[in-house]
Amino acid sequence: MAHHSLTSPFSEADIRALRIRDTVTINGHIFGIRDATQIRIFDEKRPPPVDLKDAACIHTAPSLKKVGDRWEKISIGTTTSTRMERFSPLLIQQYGVRIIIGKAGLLEGSLEAMKRFGACYLAIVGGAAALETTQIEEVEQVYWEDLHPEAIYKLRVKDFGPLIVAMDAHANHLYFDVKRRAIEKLPELYRQIGAG
Repeated sequence: MAHHSLTSPFSEADIRALRIRDTVTINGHIFGIRDATQIRIFDEKRPPPVDLKDAACIHTAPSLKKVGDRWEKISIGTTTSTRMERFSPLLIQQYGVRIIIGKAGLLEGSLEAMKRFGACYLAIVGGAAALETTQIEEVEQVYWEDLHPEAIYKLRVKDFGPLIVAMDAHANHLYFDVKRRAIEKLPELYRQIGAG
């Protein structure tokens, strides 16, 4: 395991250097997205109003307050990613996203896209919204405000993380590995319970 400090935008080489169980901190910018954003992009066929190439996207619906023309952060947490699996391979393939950040991981289609195009999934610990919010220096821009709190948010971050590489560009999947190991241990656990 290694630690990587990455600054946006991210190159394919940056991403292919990562392996599952490595940790990452991010500086620069990340883009907040969620279900409604991706429904608009992929189901309604409206290209995103900002270039996501070589960027990181975090699955979030932040709590923000608009003051004049600016958006002030209240709490910016992370939501579960799995339900957005149908969008993620396309986000990587069509729009060049390099990093997806969320909770609970993505599935096989995303893993294949990550391997093919050089992207990864970084997991954040659930319940870490307070820490995440302090690591976000500013909400620089909100695109598609009509979708708030599921708009696109350009967030400037400093030392954002640490995040765990849960899916890498080499077809490794931490969640799948944990599940496989748990299944392998079941017969022994059942034997112990039966012997008790």
